[in-house]
Amino acid sequence: MRSLIEVQRKLLPDLMDVMQKRYHILRYIKFMQPVGRRNLAVSLSLTERTLRAEVEFLKSQNLIDIFPSGMQLTDAGFDLLEKLDGVMRELTGIDKKEDGLAKKYSIKEVIIVSGNSDVSPWVKAELGKECAACIKRNLSGENIIAVTGGSTLAAVADMLTPDSRKTLFVPARGGLGEEMENQANVIAANMAANMNSSYRVLYVPEQVSKEAYLSFMKEPAIKEVISLIKTANIVVHGIGDATVMAGRRKSSPEIMMKIKDGNAVGEAFGYYFNEKPEIVHKVHTVGIQKEDLDHADSVIAVAGGSSKAKAIRAYLKMAPSATTLITDESVANELLKG
Repeated sequence: MRSLIEVQRKLLPDLMDVMQKRYHILRYIKFMQPVGRRNLAVSLSLTERTLRAEVEFLKSQNLIDIFPSGMQLTDAGFDLLEKLDGVMRELTGIDKKEDGLAKKYSIKEVIIVSGNSDVSPWVKAELGKECAACIKRNLSGENIIAVTGGSTLAAVADMLTPDSRKTLFVPARGGLGEEMENQANVIAANMAANMNSSYRVLYVPEQVSKEAYLSFMKEPAIKEVISLIKTANIVVHGIGDATVMAGRRKSSPEIMMKIKDGNAVGEAFGYYFNEKPEIVHKVHTVGIQKEDLDHADSVIAVAGGSSKAKAIRAYLKMAPSATTLITDESVANELLKG
């Protein structure tokens, strides 16, 4: 396949460009359907005239249907898109990038999806789809899966499907005070519902004083859930921008200054770190700690968007070897530069 692609690239470069363009149009329609022509043209940075010609071609090939509500893929369109995925990975060199990044950062695996989730909302859905598949591949006979919060993890939950293996979902941390659907408790419950599995909740704040933490740990129910979290064989988490996460935690001006003075670029599990990476601030959190990752069989980090490239690069420098990174192409290209 690779040799054929190389021949086509040399003899028919225009054909490869056209194929990539039509592939991206089909992918966008898949995730945003029903979608109108104008919205599609803006999202893909195409003129309406160019898109009109492409849409007419795709319609003539019975790959899309056009309704008053917008365009949708036909069954033939779905089938073709699935077959094209592998071809496009080779054409764009994504498989080589994945291998190169996994070796560069000495981690288990890297999975890259096309696009930039900062720009295209459907890329986050693709990240969720790949992460859901990765979770399924890493399931064993019995599983405890600890999950953090955030919009990307919420997208992962949406992509999970029923599974007969015994699985318990637990939140990796207490509540962060963010939107309900993005909280770890809710995401753990949604993942369990979609996989026909069970879950436990942790109804305590993520950020507490030492005294409050010791008090919480005296409660048998809380102590039991914390024990489950720390023995999880699979951990699924996001990677945040340091300043954004500090803001979401409503950090004090003193802590914000500490994070700024320490040149922090990223955050994970309550740890704020700079590009070296050095831990510049640690939040006293209820839930999983960085050292707990060493006991997990699989650590799945899912994060995308070019704005997070520095945070993801810094995190990978200290990530456990059992880590699988699931990210988008905009981040991957930045990681390959550094």
